[in-house]
Amino acid sequence: MSLTAKDKAVVKAFWGKVGGKADAIGQEALARMFIAYPQTKIYFAHWSDLSPGSEQVKKHGKTVIGAITAAVDKMDDLIGGLSSLSDLHAFKLRVDPGNFKILSHNILVAFAVNFPGDFTPEVHVSVDKFLAALSAALADKYR
Repeated sequence: MSLTAKDKAVVKAFWGKVGGKADAIGQEALARMFIAYPQTKIYFAHWSDLSPGSEQVKKHGKTVIGAITAAVDKMDDLIGGLSSLSDLHAFKLRVDPGNFKILSHNILVAFAVNFPGDFTPEVHVSVDKFLAALSAALADKYR
């Protein structure tokens, strides 16, 4: 499913509203993922504290949402723009690409909770398509 010009505009407009809450959204999405999908914790076994609000969850949530924010600016070439992240996750971290979809789902939930008035059905569809395209771009090196 490709992103239309309208999808891209909707995502960029919504992302502008995320702004100052971005780090908190990243942390919340990661914490939700660990709670709802505990099997995802296997990639973070080296962390001493996987609980919501821990410094490690906060830091990685900020890293994840920062990468997604950068991807918003690379929507026209996600595969090229995310090539180094795809390499990292495929060859060094060896993350199962199915986990990208799990995290995307938790990001959508965090958006719905934190932006109930702005996260309309139209925004939801466009952001979901964007996160699906982002997940596919991250999984590109697995082929």
